[in-house]
This record gives sequence, structure tokens and C-alpha cells, in this order.
Amino acid sequence: MYPEYMVAPIREDLTSAGFEQLMTPEEVENVLSEKEGTVLVAINSVCGCAASKARPALKMAISSADKKPSKMITVFAGMEADAVSKAREYMLPYPPSSPSIALFKNGELVHIIERHHIEGNDLVRIVDNLKGAFEANC
Repeated sequence: MYPEYMVAPIREDLTSAGFEQLMTPEEVENVLSEKEGTVLVAINSVCGCAASKARPALKMAISSADKKPSKMITVFAGMEADAVSKAREYMLPYPPSSPSIALFKNGELVHIIERHHIEGNDLVRIVDNLKGAFEANC
């Protein structure tokens, strides 16, 4: 666990862009068990690739996409472990990955971007990847 004063600005990076910060497994379950609409899930992290690529890509894709998810949520790896674990249950069979980004449509996982897709890629490609997933599913 990190001190809250350290992660508060990192949380705000996504919440200020319209993401809802979920803190409990029950909150995650309530959102991801919905069978209608699209939900974008960001597993946030303090790591450098979250700061330099994942969060900027999410914000750029959301602000420039023609089609957008119905709901956007985030959980914070290294902080709310139970909420993160619950979100990861919905992302199976993919292994735990922080940061990561998942898109659900009508309760089904339809797109995922794992850490190795983030840290080994450039920002524009991640944005294009997200926008393509939005276009196809939202």
C-alpha cells in the first residue's frame, strides 16, 4: 500500500477525465455484472508506464473518440486490493496486469490491453487501439 497523499493526484488524473474510482469489490461487482452498455475499466498504477502511456492514452482516446463507453471506472493496484482482485476476476483468462485497460460490452470482456502492450508501445498506437475498440463496441 502506498500513502494516500502519494496516490491522490494519480487517482485524480483519471477521475478528472470522467472515470469513477471504485474502492470495494461490491462496487466493482455492481458495475461489471451489468448486462447492458459498455464499461471501460482502467487498472491504475504508480508505475512509469501508467504515468507516461496508460493514463495519457485513456484521456486522449476518450476526448477524441466519436464513440465512447457508457461508463468508465478505475481501480488502483497497490491500494484497494480487494476491488482490484474483483475486477481481475472479470478479466480472466488474462493474467493480472498493472496497468491494464479492459472494455466490456453487455457484461462480456471484448477488448484488453495488458501492461506489455502499454510499456512496449508508443502513445499514439495505444490511443488508436482504444479508439478502434470504442468504434467496434460502443
